Amino acid sequence: MSLSIRHLEILDIARRDGKVTVDHLAEHLGVTLQTIRRDLSELADAGKLERVHGGAVLPSGTVNIAYEERRRLNAEGKTAMAKACARLIPEDCAIFLNIGTSTEAVATELLHHRNLLVVTNNMNVANILSRNPDCEVIVTGGSLRQSDGGLTGEITTAAIRQFKFDIGVIGCSAIDQDGDILDFDLHEVGVSQTILRHSRRRMLIADQTKFKRKAPARIGSLSEINDFLTDAPVLTDLASRCATWQTAIHLCPPEGDGT
Repeated sequence: MSLSIRHLEILDIARRDGKVTVDHLAEHLGVTLQTIRRDLSELADAGKLERVHGGAVLPSGTVNIAYEERRRLNAEGKTAMAKACARLIPEDCAIFLNIGTSTEAVATELLHHRNLLVVTNNMNVANILSRNPDCEVIVTGGSLRQSDGGLTGEITTAAIRQFKFDIGVIGCSAIDQDGDILDFDLHEVGVSQTILRHSRRRMLIADQTKFKRKAPARIGSLSEINDFLTDAPVLTDLASRCATWQTAIHLCPPEGDGT
């Protein structure tokens, strides 16, 4: 595929922001929505982007994208999911928040909750919640992953096993069509599995980009989740499976999104 100047500019924006939207590109580049949709389809066919509702994201592979890039990717969707997740979390409870940009967004939405005990293996979550004087924060310890502030390993899982949480909130790298929850890091998978085993109520927060990605390591299944929060409609087959599993799907579109 021969890339036009417009295609190259679209890719530059995608690399900078983690995603592109049809409306923004049409306005920014001064072309029609139909032209942008055609451009995104051509870039997707060439493997440069992956189409999602309303736009496109950087393609996935067997290696996770950079953390700062993940922070920017679908930030509006993550904020919407985080607000909904915080509404499901009562005050006066013990929760676990694991590694990920979505769980960091949840931490921000918990800044005004009272009498929380939050255990985390996410240094960024701990730093965010240190601003809440009514929140006791416990950091698990473990091997520090400098790229994202995550703590993993046997020290981490041993610390988690000392607790029984009212609510465990996890993220993931990808969700397969059969409902399997996936990640890139085997050490992180072990931590997430331990969180699920030691939580009375289990929440997964994962935006629409996770349905477009693949990852090699299996955390578990949506059948093990009580509340699944996402920002775009789930495919009918998977939604039916969730209903059978009694996994509640909470659709959390960003403000102003007509989804």
